Amino acid sequence: MVRKVAIVGTGQTKHGKRTDASFPELVYDAVNKALNDAGLQVEDIDAVVTGSMPAPMEGVNAPHLYWGSDPAGAVLKPVIRVATCGTTGMSIAHSGYYHVASGLFDLVMVVGAEKQYEGEPQGTMTTVVDASFQRPFTAGAPSVFATQSNEYMHRYKIPEDRVRMAAAEISVRNHNDALDNPNAHIQIKITVDDVLKSRIICYPVRLLDVCPSSDGATAVIFASEEKARKITDTPVWVKGVGYRGDEYWMGDSDKVIWDSAIEAAKAAYKMANITKPLKQLDMAEVYNPFTFQELLYYECFGFCEKGEACKLVEDKVVMRDGELPCDPSGGVLCTNPIGATGLTRVAEAAMQIQGKAGKHQIPDVETAFSHAMGGTDQLNGVMILGRTP
Repeated sequence: MVRKVAIVGTGQTKHGKRTDASFPELVYDAVNKALNDAGLQVEDIDAVVTGSMPAPMEGVNAPHLYWGSDPAGAVLKPVIRVATCGTTGMSIAHSGYYHVASGLFDLVMVVGAEKQYEGEPQGTMTTVVDASFQRPFTAGAPSVFATQSNEYMHRYKIPEDRVRMAAAEISVRNHNDALDNPNAHIQIKITVDDVLKSRIICYPVRLLDVCPSSDGATAVIFASEEKARKITDTPVWVKGVGYRGDEYWMGDSDKVIWDSAIEAAKAAYKMANITKPLKQLDMAEVYNPFTFQELLYYECFGFCEKGEACKLVEDKVVMRDGELPCDPSGGVLCTNPIGATGLTRVAEAAMQIQGKAGKHQIPDVETAFSHAMGGTDQLNGVMILGRTP
């Protein structure tokens, strides 16, 4: 029988270009903050799940050996490493959840980290696609998502100016929200005009439509129901999970009516008994490394009908004071230590439910949606959290 599972502690580093801290120091910082948040000692943890991107991203060979034991608190404990590119943080969150839900462990520390400023992230991203066919026209992540953005506009014959303006509004919202998040990497005040005038990276994607490469780490502690009720008065319950993948070849799958995103959300909704996402969710941390892709996700997750994502932005539904605030942390667009990024979405959702989000707190959050995307634009994972089991 599947046990109820709750989050009892979260911890994040300050993200950015962290020349002041090594990879292990970032991990230790996040883990220590999560332990302090839960009022636990490292000895209380039964097992550890770690995650990061491939070694060239960090500039350290076998990063899981470099930081997977001492700073993560895993010495002489069961430890596993998971790596699924951008979804790594969500993959390790799911792994931690299942470790506890299965009855194998009662307390599991999950920690994701990245040290991108010591590696070559875009060079590495270019190598994840097929060398003979896709690589000649896929120069890193921006070109993949630019292709998807163009496909979306043409599929529904939406005027480019309208989509471009909605994407710019999303960029402004995220950057403004990041100003209230002390852990965010990019903290700048921008306007729609700034976004529209920023240089093109890969048409139609401009510089201020693109996430940064960040150093940082995030840790989350998952607990069984019995342990959770003893540890904290405000456990955050895992109400639904879903994870799906589709074809490796970009041309073999529909990236607009995107099956892996749609089916991952459906699985999580079914488990959480959510039938009307826009009405039943109080906030969402949508994985948004590119503004155009966030628009597409609104439709995949049932926040609106197909082809109507721009209207959600125009009607302010997804703004911080709207019906469904999205990414009040500033999202991936402002902070992206890739191995930790998906887990940060989970941590931010948990903080919102506990009322610990500080200046970017959304009032009265009962149910929160968190999401991550990864692989070669083919994996999607969702975790829904709630105040009650």
